[in-house]
Amino acid sequence: MIQTLFYVSGVEYQTCNRVIYTDRSICAFKGSSVDISCTYSSYQTIRSKFWFSPERSHQWQSPSQPEDLSEDSQFAGRVQVLESERGRSTLRITDLTESDSAQYHFRFTTGSFEWRSSLPGTTLTVTALQVQVTRITVHQSDTEAELKCHSSCSPAGRLSYVWFKNGQKVTGVETSSFKGRVYPGDIISCALKGHENYGSPPVYAPKLPSVSVSPSAEIVEGSSVTLTCSSDANPAAKYTWYMKNGDPDLQPLSKEPQLVFSFIQSSDSGEYYCTAENELGRRTSDYISIDVTYAPKLPSVSVSPSAEIVEGSSVTLTCSSDANPAANYSWYKKNGDPDLQPLSKDPQLVFSSIQSSDCGEYYCTAENELGRRTSEYIYINVTYAPKLPSVSVSPSAEIVEGSSVTLTCSSDANPAANYTWYKENEDSPKASGQIFTITDFRAEHSGNYSCEAQNRRGRNETTVHLTVAGELLIPQDDIFLF
Repeated sequence: MIQTLFYVSGVEYQTCNRVIYTDRSICAFKGSSVDISCTYSSYQTIRSKFWFSPERSHQWQSPSQPEDLSEDSQFAGRVQVLESERGRSTLRITDLTESDSAQYHFRFTTGSFEWRSSLPGTTLTVTALQVQVTRITVHQSDTEAELKCHSSCSPAGRLSYVWFKNGQKVTGVETSSFKGRVYPGDIISCALKGHENYGSPPVYAPKLPSVSVSPSAEIVEGSSVTLTCSSDANPAAKYTWYMKNGDPDLQPLSKEPQLVFSFIQSSDSGEYYCTAENELGRRTSDYISIDVTYAPKLPSVSVSPSAEIVEGSSVTLTCSSDANPAANYSWYKKNGDPDLQPLSKDPQLVFSSIQSSDCGEYYCTAENELGRRTSEYIYINVTYAPKLPSVSVSPSAEIVEGSSVTLTCSSDANPAANYTWYKENEDSPKASGQIFTITDFRAEHSGNYSCEAQNRRGRNETTVHLTVAGELLIPQDDIFLF
């Protein structure tokens, strides 16, 4: 209120230029109408008056010179100024939108005075209607719900409401509450009667959730991977993540929209799904498969048959490694040459008829595009019967009667051979062991001696003839009797 002093015939008179707003603040529904009123007075003749909003100053030609709200394009066709009585002005705004929330001021001017716009006016807050779920009872195929249409405004008087279900008006309900069964896919909203075009945002159970994985490229062990679940729902959905394993009561992996693997492992490979749930229902997503790639683990090697390996039998060595993508295999025999040609480029190394020369240590490599690993050695021990023994005589020169003679026998065999010495036409063995020594060689010692090499796989023998130097060997057919 601004006081003004003026004088008539030397007498001092006091009067006021004033504007008094009926309400300092008003809250209204979106789509409704509102009346913003004030009273005003002046001792001088008022030449112009209008309503304006300081928040619209960016539209004015001069920021310091307010402009009539009725000429603002945002309010075209929605603004009326009513003067039901002298000194009272009412600004009526219809079809309210949330962008109408602002301060509103009244301005008048006289020949020498302007009501200052810096003084407070009426603050208007426009709020949209909302549907609130107040109570639910969940059934197998639907949900029994109680819904309430409300806003942050608390208007005086009883209002009539309109409820919509799947776009169709629900008959017989004009209160702010709605009770009924809500089925999957149902969409429900409310509005003030007569303002159906300004209804609340609809509420509905979650739609089928969509799931995505980031990064969308190949997933490598040790990298960071995020699964995201999203669903269109109102009220907003709450999310839960699970891994498929056949247990419906399993502990959820996460109760957030995202399931994050900061350092994913091969054991995390599998199928995942999420659920989206709000007060009106619950939906489960399709499965998303996570395939974690990784370099080969340490290869394991095995031999078949696992029992004793006999020369001539079939033997298979198998190399296996956990890898994704599947590993390529190569087989080698240990011989100190790192660049040797592989014996096989298959998971199996097959000996269809294994030989004694195949004895030794073998190893395999497993390789994919992410890495290469080498197995430990596996020793292949091939057993076989003794080969033909070799016999040496010492001294190797002529045998002199009375001298010492040593016979040595050796044979390639696995397991090692046992040796036995025989003389021709004698049933009992002469000796056992690789070495047989005759210390005082006589003529009667002459003859054929056999070395027999034997192990559990078989036997073999070699014969050598010993005779004293100078001894006449007469063929049996050349003996004459006198």
